[in-house]
Amino acid sequence: MSDNKKKDGFIMQAGILAAASIICRIIGLLYKSPLTAIIGDEGNGYYATAYTYYTIILLISSYSIPSAIAKVLAQRLALKEYRNAQRIFKCAVLYVMVVGGTASLILFIGAPYIVMGHSVPVLRIFAPTIFFYGLLGVLRGYFQAHRTMMQTSVSQILEQILNAAVSMGAAYFLMRVAGASGKDGSEQAMYGAIGSALGTGSGVLIALLFMTAVYAMNRKTINKRIKRDMTTDEESYKEIFKTITSVVTPFILGTCIYNLVTALDQTIYLRFMVHLKDMNFSEASTSYGVLAQKAVTISNIPIALSSAMSAAIIPTIASVYAQGAFKQARKKTASAIKVTMLISIPAAVGIGVLARPVVLALFPQLESLELASRLLTGLSITVIFYGLSTLTNAVLQGIGRVNTPVINAAIALILQTAVLVPIIWFTDLGIYGVMLATMVYSLIMCILNSISLRKYLDYKQEFDKTFVRPVFSSLIMGAAAFGIYEGTSYLLELFMSSLYFVNLISLVIAVGTAIPIYFVLVIKLKAVKETDLKGLPKGHLFVKAAKKLRLL
Repeated sequence: MSDNKKKDGFIMQAGILAAASIICRIIGLLYKSPLTAIIGDEGNGYYATAYTYYTIILLISSYSIPSAIAKVLAQRLALKEYRNAQRIFKCAVLYVMVVGGTASLILFIGAPYIVMGHSVPVLRIFAPTIFFYGLLGVLRGYFQAHRTMMQTSVSQILEQILNAAVSMGAAYFLMRVAGASGKDGSEQAMYGAIGSALGTGSGVLIALLFMTAVYAMNRKTINKRIKRDMTTDEESYKEIFKTITSVVTPFILGTCIYNLVTALDQTIYLRFMVHLKDMNFSEASTSYGVLAQKAVTISNIPIALSSAMSAAIIPTIASVYAQGAFKQARKKTASAIKVTMLISIPAAVGIGVLARPVVLALFPQLESLELASRLLTGLSITVIFYGLSTLTNAVLQGIGRVNTPVINAAIALILQTAVLVPIIWFTDLGIYGVMLATMVYSLIMCILNSISLRKYLDYKQEFDKTFVRPVFSSLIMGAAAFGIYEGTSYLLELFMSSLYFVNLISLVIAVGTAIPIYFVLVIKLKAVKETDLKGLPKGHLFVKAAKKLRLL
C-alpha cells in the first residue's frame, strides 16, 4: 500500500473499480440469461422478492460499512495517525460481527413474517451471507481508505464468478431433485431460486477469504507504520465506537432508504395486485421478476461507474475537506461528475433506443420480451439520475453532511410513494406504475442532492460541457445506432433464419459503430479534454486513439 502519487489519483482508482464493476455486471448478465432459462420468470420472481428484503437487512447491518469505514480511516490516515486508524479497524470488525450476526438471526427466524409463500426458504438461505458480508465490507473499506481499489476490484470479480457458477449449478441440481421428487412447477421454481441464493452466499465467502489473505500479506507494512506513529493522542475504544456509530448510522439510513424504495414498491405492487386486482401471487411475482431481474439488472450496468466513483471519492473528499481545501473539494467533485456523465448519458440513450435488441440478446425468453423491453426503455433515463444522485450522495457524506442524503432520500421516498399508490390503485398500469415511481424517485433525489451541494459546498454545476454537449452527441449517436441496427437486421433476415443471431449480430454492429461516433462527437464539440478521457477506465487508450486520429 505505497503512498505514491499515482495511487492518490481518485479518478484513476475509480476507473479501476469501475472497470471491475462493469466486468462484474457483464458476468452477472451473462449468467442471468441461462439462470433465467433454468428457473424461469417465476423462479426469478421468488428470488427477487427475497433478495429485496435480504438487501434491506444487509444495508441496515453491513452494506454501508466500506464507505463509512473508508471515510473515518481516511481522516486519520491524512493526519498520519496510523495507530488510531488500526484501532478503528479493530472496532469495526467487532461491530460488524455483533450487528451482522444479530441481523442474520433476525432474517432467518423472521422470514415467514417478512415475505410470502415460496420466497420464505429463499430468504432464509440468504441469512448467513449478511454476517460474512459485514467482515468483507470492513476489509474493503480499509483498503479504500488507503486509496487503493485494486484489492476490492479483484475481490468483486472473484465474488461474481463464483456467484455465477454456483447459482447456475445449484439451481439446475436442486430443480432436477425437486422434479424427481414429484414437486409441482412452482415448487421447482422455488428450489431454483434457493440455488441462486446459494450462489450469492458463495461469492461473498470467496471474496472474504481473498481480502483476508491480502490483509495478512500487508500485516508487516501495517505494523511498521504503527511503530513509526508518533501520535500521542490515542483514541479510546469508547470514543471510536461512538465515532463509528455516528458515521455508520447516517450511511445506513441513507442507503437503506434508497433500497427501501424497492421493498416498498414491491410490497405495494404485490399486495395491491393480489388483494385488490385479483391477480394470483405467481403471476404478480413473475411480472415483478421481469422488472427486477431483467430491466433493472440491465439499467444498473452503467450505474457501476458512478458507484465506483462514489467509493473512490469519499475518502478523497473527506481528506481534503478535513484539511480545509474547499476549492480542491469542489474541483474533484466537478471532475467526478463530468467523467460519470460522459458515460451515463450515452449509456442511457443507447439503452433507451436499443432496449428490445438488448433484452432479446441477454434474456431471450419471448413470452416476457415485450414487457421487459418497454420497462427497460422507461428505466433508461434513471441511468443519468441515479448516476448523478449516487455521486452527489458520496460527496455530501465526504464533506460531513451525512444526514443530508438521508433527509433527501426520505423526502423522495414519500413523494414517489404518493405517486405509486394511486397509479396502482386507480389505473391498470400494473408493473409500469412501479417503473414510473422509480423514475420519479431517481429524479427527485438528483434534484435535492444538487441543491444540497450548492448550499453546503458552494458548488455550482457547469452545464454546457457536462450535460448539454454530451446529450447532443448521445442523441446523434442513438439515432445512428438505431438506424444501423434496423438496416443490418433487414439485410441479415434475407439469408438468416435465426431471430436470435440476426439480433445479436445487428446489435454488436450497432453498438460497435455507435461508440466511436460518440467518441468523435464529444471531442469535436470540445465536451472533453485529455484529462477527462484519462479519467475513464483504460482512458489512456482513448487518448492514444484520439491523438492518432488527430482529434486531440
